[in-house]
Amino acid sequence: MNTSLIVLTLALSPLAMAASTVDLNVNGLITPVACTPILSAGGLVDFGKISQQDLNLASGTRLPVKSLTLTVNCNGAARYALRMRDNRDGTAHVNSEIYYGLGLDSSGNKVGVYSLSFDPTQTVADTLPDLYGTESTTGGLAWRTSNRNPIDIGSKSLLGFTDTEGSTAGPSAIQTLTSTLTLEAVINARQELDLSTDIRMDGSGTLEVVYL
Repeated sequence: MNTSLIVLTLALSPLAMAASTVDLNVNGLITPVACTPILSAGGLVDFGKISQQDLNLASGTRLPVKSLTLTVNCNGAARYALRMRDNRDGTAHVNSEIYYGLGLDSSGNKVGVYSLSFDPTQTVADTLPDLYGTESTTGGLAWRTSNRNPIDIGSKSLLGFTDTEGSTAGPSAIQTLTSTLTLEAVINARQELDLSTDIRMDGSGTLEVVYL
């Protein structure tokens, strides 16, 4: 009986002989500044009862515009921005970072969406004469040119305010800010909903202060 011997030769390249350790650095900054956001009415927006007869059959139905007042109080002047998190993520029937879901009906259909916008002309901060809105889609690495146009707050963007028009430097340091938020809600088309039972509008979001 013939027996064949197979010999495997393993060659170690220079890269394979490199150091087998790597450094990990964990960075951050703990700041003494703390900011507390407060929404009027406890953050509750109630549209009451809506009859299915008032819903459009094949298109969304816009509900009356509602307003809330947001106050951000800090224990010192701080550079910060705002960001929204959807606690009903995945229930919006419109795919956009500025629309947040209103939950699901009993058959799992998406009930609708809502959005929140800030208007710099309805925003005051400290003793600053005027405020301008600015926005970052890069986590604060770059900022949109500040202006007085209303801004929809997004879940993937940062929104802030500055006292300098046309600036790309980001938000100014602010201690106390008060702004009127405009909330707009749209109910999904009637033909997309299960109206055999009551449908509860169940929107929930968290407004977050992001320190810069």
